[in-house]
Amino acid sequence: MGINLKNAAFEGWRRENGRMGVRNHVIILPVDDLSNAACEAVANNIKGALAIPHAYGRLQFGADLDLHFRTLIGTGSNPNVAGVVVIGIEPGWTGRIVEGIAKSGKPVEGFAIEQNGDINTIANASRAAYRMVKHASRLKKTRASMQELWVSTKCGESDTTSGLASCPTVGDSFDKLWANGNTLVFGETTELTGGEHLVAERCRTPEIRAQFQAMFDRYQRVVETNKTNDLSESQPTKGNIEGGLTTIEEKALGNIQKIGKKCLVDGVLDKAEAPTHSGLWFMDSSSAAAEMVTLCAASGFAVHTFPTGQGNVIGNPILPVIKLTANPRTQRTMSEHIDVDVTGLLQRQMNMDEAGEALLDCIIRTADGELTAAELLGHREFSLTRLYESA
Repeated sequence: MGINLKNAAFEGWRRENGRMGVRNHVIILPVDDLSNAACEAVANNIKGALAIPHAYGRLQFGADLDLHFRTLIGTGSNPNVAGVVVIGIEPGWTGRIVEGIAKSGKPVEGFAIEQNGDINTIANASRAAYRMVKHASRLKKTRASMQELWVSTKCGESDTTSGLASCPTVGDSFDKLWANGNTLVFGETTELTGGEHLVAERCRTPEIRAQFQAMFDRYQRVVETNKTNDLSESQPTKGNIEGGLTTIEEKALGNIQKIGKKCLVDGVLDKAEAPTHSGLWFMDSSSAAAEMVTLCAASGFAVHTFPTGQGNVIGNPILPVIKLTANPRTQRTMSEHIDVDVTGLLQRQMNMDEAGEALLDCIIRTADGELTAAELLGHREFSLTRLYESA
């Protein structure tokens, strides 16, 4: 008997804006690379606070700067976050991020290092973090319908077993979640190359299809503008090739399996944008694992599914990443990284419905608080997407 998603529920934290989170983090968020040290010092001072260092945030402009703000504001606004301390080198950009996160209703305070110095900033920010961790520790879990859980997906280090089994396993679970009314997202624009027409055919309306095609065509123009005739050693990667994938088209056909057989594409998002209604969304995004998962977190997703063939170890600071594999060698040599073993599909020891149910069971347990392999191993990869060079 399969999981009845209509009756299924999980226990998480109801945030001020009504969203349900499955983790209760207090994060120390740097606006820029210069503020990483101060953020890490605050997290060292206050146990239970989590610093999220990154490499960017100076001399960005235009659409690249807009994406930077959208990603950081979205990260702080994610329902898995209970409170945010923002630290930046100067007050203007710091205040802009604080203001954006404050719209979610959660506690947020900002601190600027200029004319204050690290020591004073760290002391003041530590006091704020202390208050927020105290606040977060008092919050009680509440029960919610599975329909309220936002689930994202991205694959990595794909091989032949990915397209044959682990990606279709995600597809089976997405078909069931989509029918249940959940909010879902997929992306990896470059990894649809050669199969983009299959996604276009799944778009619910002509308008959504046009939006999707525009996103995909934009990428093709980037390739042409830079006079790149192929994506050698990038798409497919050396790991993909070792795993038996010889062309980007083969990789794309496996990747597309993650959206199942029944789902329609209900909307299109730019990078780090949040969905406005339930359904399956396509988000224009990098195919780099840490970048894509970071964008999913910034878009507000609470649980992430990650099929891997050769073995990818990705995690995220605030978004629990569930990894599954159908490759027996990967399961044997990297079992500590794998949450769901679907090697039985290729060994004919389980069918696709059973594999999808196993993944759904893990999603529910993760939403209820069970730690993923990546969380247990301390994988907190956080990588911002850049559009072009700094000024």
